[in-house]
Amino acid sequence: MKIAIDAMGGDDAPEVVVRGVIDYFKEQRFRSLLKIILVGKEKVIRKELRKSAFDPKGMIDIVDAREEISMREHFLSYWRRREQTSIKKGLDLVKKGVAQAMISAGNTGAVMAISKNVLGNLKRIERPALALMLPTPKGHSLMLDAGANVDSKPKNLVQFALMGKVFLENVYGIEDPRIALMSIGEEEVKGNELTKKTFNMLKSLNINFIGNMEGSDVYSGDADLIVTDGFTGNVALKVSEGVVETMQSMLKKEMGNNLLSKAGFFLLKSSIKRVRKKMDYAEYGGALLLGINGLVIVGHGKSNAKAIKNAIYMGKKFVAENVLEKISIEAEKVQSVLKEYKYV
Repeated sequence: MKIAIDAMGGDDAPEVVVRGVIDYFKEQRFRSLLKIILVGKEKVIRKELRKSAFDPKGMIDIVDAREEISMREHFLSYWRRREQTSIKKGLDLVKKGVAQAMISAGNTGAVMAISKNVLGNLKRIERPALALMLPTPKGHSLMLDAGANVDSKPKNLVQFALMGKVFLENVYGIEDPRIALMSIGEEEVKGNELTKKTFNMLKSLNINFIGNMEGSDVYSGDADLIVTDGFTGNVALKVSEGVVETMQSMLKKEMGNNLLSKAGFFLLKSSIKRVRKKMDYAEYGGALLLGINGLVIVGHGKSNAKAIKNAIYMGKKFVAENVLEKISIEAEKVQSVLKEYKYV
């Protein structure tokens, strides 16, 4: 098995990318059957590899790519020179079958656009969706779409639900996952036209659909899969990130105010550490771009070495479970429902 990694993707690339790869092989102690292909500026990558005293013994290949796409670069700017970018060359390896997956913590819009251009969509899947694991008191919930599509139709959300269902069943072993639709109220009549039409379609499928879920319940753990359009999902995630960062900053400030606060912090230190670890995006590696005819993992722009390492584990498991084929089979089954609602 081989996984291609965009060595130039992310705020702190290529340093953290190379370090994440090295950390993965250190944990495996050479027992891994996986080989990593680092794609990017070869001289820069080799320089970073030399910084490590650890020798991966031929488990790392390098594919030279002269261009890189910056995190905030505009579509028209990178599209004209995409052929020589690390993202495009990494995806080409997947297209040719040289690699079974590609990981990038680079420009999300660029990864999605070039993935669709190079790999295309899975059969019967109209739009890809970003699938992201969220921490909850009961374990984890999967949200999709987390930001791949600004506008979606009811049939797109139905396909998101099916892709998420197959993913949870085959990668996380969750049988008959509970599926909820994000809306502004739990009642069936609540929401806009998109959510109300999607509600009726999901209700007609042979799935464990538990109804609408409000934004305040996203992290409750009451649903295994939360379906939403990319605009709503991305806004919800960004708000959540902002709240967590603000709360951490406020707690840090309050705990340093007096001796009693410092004593309380000392007693709660281990508990706080466990909660912070659970909320850390690096624990989950990245978001899966489901619906593309190939395995693509999109990491957070702020990904550290730990996030890259965990993205490798995620990609390896996803390939081993043959989830792409299973999603394609499931998508075929829903065509009768889409025809009934005149969405094909």
